[in-house]
Amino acid sequence: MNLDRAVLAFAGAMVLLSLTLAHFHSPLWLWLTAFVGANLVQASLTGFCPAAIVFRRLGVPAGSAFK
Repeated sequence: MNLDRAVLAFAGAMVLLSLTLAHFHSPLWLWLTAFVGANLVQASLTGFCPAAIVFRRLGVPAGSAFK
């Protein structure tokens, strides 16, 4: 798995987790969904992605998007 796929998988997992928590626990968890979405838009515009930095430090090999 490269860095691009790891970031996308992490974002998708966070969205699904927040939707599950919102359904079974509290609708306030939808703020996490909004945060993940805003972070994805921000990363697409600026190229800065905190998750990519963390995965890179964990040794995940670079993909084509985050060089």
